[in-house]
Amino acid sequence: MATPEPARAMVTTRAGVARLARRVASSGVGRIILGTVGLKMVAAVLGAAAPGWLRLLDSAGTIVVAVVLGYLLLRSFGSLQRRLLWRVSRKLVLSYILIGFVPFLLTILFFLLSGALLVYTASSSLVQRSLEDVVDDAVTLATSTAADLTDVREPALIRAVLARRALAVANRYPGASIAVLTARSEGGPATEAAQWRAGAWAHASGPPPFPDWLREAGQGVVMTEVAGAGRVVARAAQRLTLGSGVATVIADLPLSSAVVERMQASSGTVLLEAAAASVASSSRSAVLLSPPAGPIETAGGLSLVSFLDLLDWTTGAQRRGTLTFQIRPAVFYGQLVRGLDLNFARVLLILLVTIGVMFLTIEVVALARGFELARSITGAVHELFTGTERVRRGDLAHRIQVDTRDQLGELAQSFNAMTGSISDLLQQAEEKRRLEEELRIARDIQMSLLPDGPASLPGLAVTAVCHPAREVGGDYYDFVDLGPRRLGVLVADVSGKGTSAAFYMAELKGLILSLSRIYQSPKRLLIEVNRILAGSLDNRTFITMIYGVVDLDTRTMTYARAGHTPLIYVPAAPGDARRSQVLAPDGLVVGLQLDGAEQQFEELLDERTMPIAEGDLFALFTDGITEAMNEEFDLFGEDRFSRVLEDQAHLPLAALHERILGDVAAFVGDADQHDDMTVVLLRVDDLSPVVNDA
Repeated sequence: MATPEPARAMVTTRAGVARLARRVASSGVGRIILGTVGLKMVAAVLGAAAPGWLRLLDSAGTIVVAVVLGYLLLRSFGSLQRRLLWRVSRKLVLSYILIGFVPFLLTILFFLLSGALLVYTASSSLVQRSLEDVVDDAVTLATSTAADLTDVREPALIRAVLARRALAVANRYPGASIAVLTARSEGGPATEAAQWRAGAWAHASGPPPFPDWLREAGQGVVMTEVAGAGRVVARAAQRLTLGSGVATVIADLPLSSAVVERMQASSGTVLLEAAAASVASSSRSAVLLSPPAGPIETAGGLSLVSFLDLLDWTTGAQRRGTLTFQIRPAVFYGQLVRGLDLNFARVLLILLVTIGVMFLTIEVVALARGFELARSITGAVHELFTGTERVRRGDLAHRIQVDTRDQLGELAQSFNAMTGSISDLLQQAEEKRRLEEELRIARDIQMSLLPDGPASLPGLAVTAVCHPAREVGGDYYDFVDLGPRRLGVLVADVSGKGTSAAFYMAELKGLILSLSRIYQSPKRLLIEVNRILAGSLDNRTFITMIYGVVDLDTRTMTYARAGHTPLIYVPAAPGDARRSQVLAPDGLVVGLQLDGAEQQFEELLDERTMPIAEGDLFALFTDGITEAMNEEFDLFGEDRFSRVLEDQAHLPLAALHERILGDVAAFVGDADQHDDMTVVLLRVDDLSPVVNDA
């Protein structure tokens, strides 16, 4: 019966939790956490009844848990960082973000904030200056009125002065009002002795009462209450002596619609509202300014808030108010450049805008190019990584697509060329292995063409050795059995090395085996061999040969040389006084394809017969022995070879062979063997006639 999917998922989850718990419990950090948590649980259960040492351990456990959790968090962060940044593409993207995008974003934010700060500071300053102008006008009105009232005692004259002053500012500040308040004594409570006023006051009952705090001239933007609504006025007070008492001139300039229009025109802004803390409570009350008479265009503007100082007339406390306004860009710019040459300012503005556009254009192009470059690099790295993985799995046919003409494109082309070269090298290696196997087989076949062992002839010791320079060579030696007491010995060298020389050597072996039965004379045999091979060898190949016949009955050695290396003869002598002889009869090489070469071969070929004695030593060899070169390109030479034969002629032939090859190897050293080496040694041991027991 199959397990349901929810049950299977629950079992898997429980198994995962169990593995995690076992892993945590098995680690040192996990044991510390479990032990600390257990201690804190015991302390929590005991509560106030826990002993002091347990509470101390509980506090220490809290510190330990915090340290361990911090350590685990750092380890987890490091592991997560390594996993996330393992790919080069992620590193490049992160570098691009940190180096390219973040500075660009910070630069834009810097200029935006700088511009916003400049605009806010300048606009707030203009608004504050507009308010200060109104306050200054109120101060001027109060001060000039106080000067006019000096030495004036009659109420009618006081009213006339106030009316004249109110009328003077009525056009500029509609609704302006002015009053004179008197108090009985400076030290006593502030009570009104008399009031004179001119203009329309905000309060229906007239000017405000004389406050206790006002003993000196005062001025400020004051919030006043009118039937539950507020109005912003610029109020100034100027103290003067009027008769026997103290009087104060109070001038109010309300921010009417005309004043607001003038402020807006001078500051380049649109005043929307003012707000301040209520007199009776800490709550804030919005105060709408008197709107201008004409329409106000506020759509699309930037609304800002400026702070202003407000004076509570009753208590004299300073309060903080806000003034909301909206910037009109064209007028605001005109206010900023006011007093400057407009053409020069326009040029500066154009230059500033041009530089800004150029900067933004360059940054945008740099970001686009940086993103394109990062994508190109990450794509190239990903393609290279994918390609190496495919090559590692043995897919040498995989090629990376080259889309660019830069260094990355060259690297991709180099990778494709490398994989192609590897594929070619593998094919060449496979071909080389096949050729080596074929050459090994050819070598085995060639070695099988040579005699299996030394010739067996009573009274004559024979030994031979052949070392090809390559897997197969062109040296050849053979022994021909010509009778009970006669032995033919052949040493040949096919020009060149390798398989072609080996093939000609095989052909030569067949000719020698067949012709030696017909021609007993070495000269006649070589002439016939030359006649046959001259038509089958190519024009770049020839063969050198030396062929000798040892006859123990006649005690002679008959030999002929067809352009081969000489025959070295070491005669028997008493003691160690043996001297070698180099026997070099005339003769041409076999296989020359020239006009008249066959006739010249017969005419020049010389056959010699010499007597032999017991102890005589004959050495037949190829030029690989005497022309062996060391690292200084010195030749081993016939003289060294002859001296080795003279000095070591008494040794058994096998030991003499080893000595010859050892001396040649010691002379050559680390230099490569450049030619095949073959040596055949003959020694006459016994010339006594064989007695037939029958």
